[in-house]
Amino acid sequence: MPAMATWDEVTLAAPELAAAVRQRFDAHKHKALATLRQDGSPRISGTEVSFRDGELWLGMMDQSLKALDLRRDPRLALHSPMLDAEMAEGDAKVAGRAIEVTDPATKQARMSGGEPPDPFHLFRVDVTELVRITLGGDPPDHLVIESWHEGAGLKRVERR
Repeated sequence: MPAMATWDEVTLAAPELAAAVRQRFDAHKHKALATLRQDGSPRISGTEVSFRDGELWLGMMDQSLKALDLRRDPRLALHSPMLDAEMAEGDAKVAGRAIEVTDPATKQARMSGGEPPDPFHLFRVDVTELVRITLGGDPPDHLVIESWHEGAGLKRVERR
């Protein structure tokens, strides 16, 4: 199993990449969440995320299929919205594992205004990977893929 990091640890290890990824996630309300169904097939769901107290958080309605997926198998991938056909701002991805938080006081303290109605599930994401993809060149003629993996650090690849 890959090592995991809190959002704060990722920010310390790769500050520029973490800031760019967070900017893409904060730019629009809805993101795409990939979880694994009981039979192992993928499930893609819309979701919202928040960055609070040095962590990446997911709130979900009680007994939603995506929450049940994460309870069974905590592996996940998040993708920022792809609204720009020219990819001027790029796109961003986060992979990791969801840790469910059940303590009512912690749930109340971590969420404010964006949580689903009670009861709800709250998950903290331990991050294993960040990826940001942009276009490079003038005019743009190739992909620039910046990534961070726990234990492996930063990497930059250009593909034509």
